[in-house]
Amino acid sequence: MSLHIFGAIVTHHGTAANNRAETDGNITTLQKLLWHGRVHSTVSAEAIRFALRRRLAEHEETNRYWDESGPKPANNWNDPGFTRWAEGESYIDDDLLGFMSAEAAKEDGSDVAAPAAGEEKASKGKKTRAKGTATIRRSPLEITRAISLVPYAGDVTFNAASPGATPSAQKQGTNPVPYGTEVHATRFQYGFALTPSALREAKRAAIALRCLAALGEVAGNHGRFLYDFSPESVIFRITHDPAPRLLYIFESHGRDIEAPALLERVKSGDLPASELIIGGAFSQNKIAQEIAALGATLESGVRRAAELACGRIANQEG
Repeated sequence: MSLHIFGAIVTHHGTAANNRAETDGNITTLQKLLWHGRVHSTVSAEAIRFALRRRLAEHEETNRYWDESGPKPANNWNDPGFTRWAEGESYIDDDLLGFMSAEAAKEDGSDVAAPAAGEEKASKGKKTRAKGTATIRRSPLEITRAISLVPYAGDVTFNAASPGATPSAQKQGTNPVPYGTEVHATRFQYGFALTPSALREAKRAAIALRCLAALGEVAGNHGRFLYDFSPESVIFRITHDPAPRLLYIFESHGRDIEAPALLERVKSGDLPASELIIGGAFSQNKIAQEIAALGATLESGVRRAAELACGRIANQEG
């Protein structure tokens, strides 16, 4: 049976304005969804993966990278055709995060394969449909959408760009440019799953855990807003069970976070306590202490919890 790594993460509390440069009039908006019947703010898995790729680049060269050297920052590629992967080698982001390269047919019928043996040819006069090509690798490291722990209350701050602050502000002459920003005082929770045996280099599983524990800037407000997206609390599960069973496990109770469902699943036997490593602020919670009494490992620090998880993976994979 394959070894699987699952994680549930809660970020630090702060004022989030993690929008995507989208506006409603002159209001920059948060991305939102209905969660348990109420509106919550959310951050996409794509934004988390983008920030993670930048952390991965500190350990190994990545295929896709963010280039700020030119006049206009952009995503660039070292190997856009993924030939290195086809040759048996791999960049760390291709290995962990997967990829897809799709190309349309260059001309009608040009990319259509010949009929297989026993397959009927297209009827006379009927035009064969052209097909494109696709190079695809499913992401071994799967990440959920991050969702706020508390509902969004509709807070909007008023701001004004000073005269001449931007090219658009210069058009206003000597007048300031007013705008509003939706903000949310909250924590976010999200989860991930990773199967080391699906990687070309299994050691990269440990790199992924360390990078997730050190994740900082995710999304933002036109590049000028900071929200600490690093984990305040984390639960790692190292198991041969292919089902996570701990995604979106946290709840908010005032300034504290709780996870009563986690305790219920441990007591039911669905989540063996011995498979769990609980790190960060939540490790001091009464529920975490009760789960520890049943066999879970507690660690006061998130980074030390990640190192314990890396050691456990190495021992079980070895």
